[in-house]
Amino acid sequence: MKVGCIGLGDIAQKAYLPVLAVRPDVELHLQTRTPATLTAVADALHLPPDRRHADLDALLAQDLDAAFVHAPTAVHPEIVTRLVEAGVPTYVDKPLAYELADSERLVDLAERRGVPLAVGFNRRFAPVYAQCVEHPRELILLQKNRVGLPEDPRTMILDDFIHVVDTLRFLVPGSVDDVTVRARTEDGLLHHVVLQLAGGGFTALGVMNRLSGSAEEILEISGQDTKRQVLNLADVVDHRGQPTLRRRGDWVPVSRQRGIEQAALAFLDAVRAGTPLSARDALATHELCERVVRAVQEQAGPRPTAAA
Repeated sequence: MKVGCIGLGDIAQKAYLPVLAVRPDVELHLQTRTPATLTAVADALHLPPDRRHADLDALLAQDLDAAFVHAPTAVHPEIVTRLVEAGVPTYVDKPLAYELADSERLVDLAERRGVPLAVGFNRRFAPVYAQCVEHPRELILLQKNRVGLPEDPRTMILDDFIHVVDTLRFLVPGSVDDVTVRARTEDGLLHHVVLQLAGGGFTALGVMNRLSGSAEEILEISGQDTKRQVLNLADVVDHRGQPTLRRRGDWVPVSRQRGIEQAALAFLDAVRAGTPLSARDALATHELCERVVRAVQEQAGPRPTAAA
């Protein structure tokens, strides 16, 4: 398969290229508008000159079988549109776009053209989270916190909190009947946000604090007098009277631990098999994120104006 990788930042270099570059069935092509980065990354992977591309036109001329988009979110709509219109099955980092209208347009375009489109919600593939689907889930609590990073609400929610939103959607055991959002915003920057999803017999809470004093991700699910904790997508503590700890293996790659390897390979397998792929469910996560953004904006009220 000829596979393009568009954007060569941290997520591509640390998570996706180590997976794609070692596949004997993948002919990897790289594209970025930054010449120094293109040279450095391609040299590290020992890629020949004909697999290094300085613009999207040159990459599309390679008759790609699939493409991975790891460019900044702001340019996702433009890049994904070009790929889908060229008929290239596309895997794009979350989110599809900052604006819901753009995300809707991209999903509609891919479905009309019959082009596979996948969004990189890797936590659905992370083994420690995927195994939680088998656990009783009457109460779900997911915290994903940061240190010193209050941010514009739309940027924070679509670039980061979206992982929490999608993981809750993945884990809830039934249909959601009630959505509640609480947030703290100061000087236009979002400090923390809490999302509650509730349905028949379950409640799910998603929390993000950008001034928490710790960079951490903690999932707790409980029900039927049992509880499971997952710490930073690695260690698992099961509570059934006495707690038992299960640590990730010392040699498990981070990309596999976090579900990135599985998500990428599942996408390529589906493309190779001709299996239809739609981003319609991923769009539902974007719609819920838009609901969170609007609730945060309403709670924050109008921005103060400077005195004349």
